[in-house]
Amino acid sequence: MNLGSVLILTCTLVVDTSWATKADQPPKPPCRPGFSESFYTVFVSRDLLQGQNILKVKFDNCQHSKAVDFESSDPNFSVRPDGSVYAEQEVANLSDPVQFMVTARGGHDPHIWETTVKLALAGHPPSVPVSQIGVEDMIARAWDSNPRVIKFPRKHQRSSSANGLRRQKRDWVIPPINVPENSRGPFPQMLVRIRSDQDLEKGIRYSITGAGADQPPIDVYNIDPVHGKMFVTRPLDREERASYHLRAHAVDMNGNKVESPIDLYIYVIDMNDNRPEFQNQVYNGSVAEGSKPGTLVMQVTANDSDDDTTANGMVRYRILSQTPHMPIPNMFTINSETGDIFTVAAGLDREKVSQYTIIVQATDMEGNLNFGLSNTATALISVTDINDNPPELTARTFSGEVPENRVNVVVANLTVIDRDQPHSPNWAAQYRIASGDPQGHFLIRTNPVNNDGMVTVVKPVDYEQNRAFMLTVIVSNKAPLASGIQSSLQSSAGVTISVQDVNEPPVFPSNPKSIRFEEGVPAGTTLTVFAAQDPDLFIHQTVRYSKLSDPANWLRINRTNGQITTMAVLDRESMYVRNNIYEATFLAADNGSPPASGTGTLQIHLIDVNDNAPVLLPKEAQVCERASPRSRVNITASDADADPHVGPFVFELPSYPPSVRRNWTASRISGDYAQLRLRIPYLDAGVYEVPIIVSDSGNPPLSNRSMIKVKVCPCDDNGDCTTTGAVAAAGLGTGAIIAILICIIILLTMVLVFVMWMKRREKERQAKPLLIDPEDDVRDNILKYDEEGGGEEDQDYDLSQLQQPEALDHIICKPTGVRRVDERPVIAESQYPIRPSLPHPGDIGDFINDGLRAADNDPTAPPYDSLLVFDYEGSGSTAGSVSSLNSSSSGDQDYDYLNDWGPRFKKLADLYGGGDDD
Repeated sequence: MNLGSVLILTCTLVVDTSWATKADQPPKPPCRPGFSESFYTVFVSRDLLQGQNILKVKFDNCQHSKAVDFESSDPNFSVRPDGSVYAEQEVANLSDPVQFMVTARGGHDPHIWETTVKLALAGHPPSVPVSQIGVEDMIARAWDSNPRVIKFPRKHQRSSSANGLRRQKRDWVIPPINVPENSRGPFPQMLVRIRSDQDLEKGIRYSITGAGADQPPIDVYNIDPVHGKMFVTRPLDREERASYHLRAHAVDMNGNKVESPIDLYIYVIDMNDNRPEFQNQVYNGSVAEGSKPGTLVMQVTANDSDDDTTANGMVRYRILSQTPHMPIPNMFTINSETGDIFTVAAGLDREKVSQYTIIVQATDMEGNLNFGLSNTATALISVTDINDNPPELTARTFSGEVPENRVNVVVANLTVIDRDQPHSPNWAAQYRIASGDPQGHFLIRTNPVNNDGMVTVVKPVDYEQNRAFMLTVIVSNKAPLASGIQSSLQSSAGVTISVQDVNEPPVFPSNPKSIRFEEGVPAGTTLTVFAAQDPDLFIHQTVRYSKLSDPANWLRINRTNGQITTMAVLDRESMYVRNNIYEATFLAADNGSPPASGTGTLQIHLIDVNDNAPVLLPKEAQVCERASPRSRVNITASDADADPHVGPFVFELPSYPPSVRRNWTASRISGDYAQLRLRIPYLDAGVYEVPIIVSDSGNPPLSNRSMIKVKVCPCDDNGDCTTTGAVAAAGLGTGAIIAILICIIILLTMVLVFVMWMKRREKERQAKPLLIDPEDDVRDNILKYDEEGGGEEDQDYDLSQLQQPEALDHIICKPTGVRRVDERPVIAESQYPIRPSLPHPGDIGDFINDGLRAADNDPTAPPYDSLLVFDYEGSGSTAGSVSSLNSSSSGDQDYDYLNDWGPRFKKLADLYGGGDDD
């Protein structure tokens, strides 16, 4: 293979990375700098021409304005700024495969990106698969039994051109270190030995830096600082990290650099340790029924984490099974490399098989079932419907019946069969009437649930005109039939609709019916015959008439023949007449089974006659007593008749009484107006009734003698009636006015005298002194209230009223003898308990008991128990029952003086004085 072939292969590699069109790609993720491939493999010939491009690595820095510097880990190969990899001048041939790393670095960006380039010999026999040689053999080949020694290179200078430019070159190339993944150990396991030529002269200390050593992941590799032996400490996973870039350092015992650092590139050799993984466990696809062979159905995709540049990551697809096996077991095939599923044969029919289940297997090692790893997924292929089945009516003829004059009723159901997908446009039926209904009495609606055709009456049918209809119905789908599908003969049918006769109501031929008559026709006049017709021609029935509405009760209808006569005089000016038209409604009923009835309206247009005399307007007016422009009144007239029986009106003053024409005159202003004014220079104030004769323009004309009440009054300078003048004009003289004023003054004087007398009486009543000082009055007082209270629980009482008055001066001066019952003896007064200012309700009973005991021993106390009477006692007394108090005393006391108080106290004298009376 020459270099041109190599370039063509490189171009193919670039094209394969972008095979999909923009329409098939998902939305681009955010730009991330890096190489387009993590591993490049190129087959080249043994002889390389120096300076020729071998391949071109593609790098995206997401900033096209900044340059990127590329560097090769192998000095035999270099990289141009555009990413082209070429061989140096010293390379004459290539005997073994070469693998090196290309790094990319931005101008000021410390980050470094790496990719691996592998150059394989063209025509070299392929290597034996890993699965055939075994893991142990592969490890034995990859790792030598005696690990090699890597020395720090020595440098010399050599002229590179005639211009005197010098370049430095290493004495030898440090090959990459290959480590198989998933090694079983034991660990740590030695990889290489790093050695400096100066280790014999001085003490050297070795170290390594980079990702995998002192950078994450840390401690994957370590080195013996004295002997320079480099170890791997654990198994490696290529899918986690495919390569490592380390640097080896050599320093003396003082830490001074002895050698320049060297780059160590460690590549993890891939093993087939990952199965292909499908992106989805179940894939859903669809294909239209009737599709031709070779139609793309869907695509399944499986990814293998192993190296896709080797057989470990090359996945191939195949179909394991198809369910069901109709019409043939192999209806589909799959592209082994892309996973595209296609149809193989014709015959897809959704009505027979609506879905296929395909089991797809993905195997790596380029599909080698003996050495590759496999995985499976399920592809569900739905067969989509096309309109390849026309609707078919289940019968050739259908029948139904409908009562006449009925609408919006279903009279027949047309059933249809369609094997396409239900409730889709390919299944939905459309019906149309091809013939048999020229007047459009019927319409066929589609039932969306079961696809039936519902023959519906949309226009009333008449049994007397059509007893039956013969319809031709055609059914089709909303969607057109697929190409190549012929319509079935079952898509049309005949429908027979029978019309049922029903009893129809009588119909008035003209409704409403209008007639014209002059108003004022006498009662009993025949106006018209308002008769109805029975539409039932094939049945003999009798029609009877009656009146439904006659607002003024003017009309009568003959029950048998519908003749209309008047019952009263027709009056155009009646309140029941609107716009000169009087309306009445009549009912016509037959004797069918069941009976039916119809209504008709009669409109009577009344022609006006001159039967109403005009009426004078206004009825009252006011003028000044002296002749002036203010002493005039504009008059007119109203007439209930219509033109030409109204104006122009004629206004005349009667010749009797003579004073009318002597005092007044009427002059014409226009056809409808006249003016009434004083004929004499002065007329006394007062109210005058002026008769006026008004005549209309009818033929013959009608006249009316009307009275207008005119108030004549004195006027001021502005021509307005004064107040005195208005009163005088109302008919009251000066004497009457003076009498009214005197009556008003007298009435006001009487009211004033009455008020003063009432105030004086109130003052006298308040100034009258009391006979007895209220503080000295010890008589029991009975207080009467209009409504009963709540007793002791409802009111607060002053119990000090139960005590005797303290002042006795007005009693000492009285002579001996019979004393007033409310006077006490002039002796030493007993001491009574003093009531607290704020007693507790529970102390009232104790207070009363103490007072009672003091009263029993007090000879000056009244000889009887004092009793307070309240209007309302409430629910109970906090003091308890007074009857529980004993009035008797155990001490000796003389009560004989009670006999001196009169017969009213004799009983008490006997009780307390020891008398004989019981």
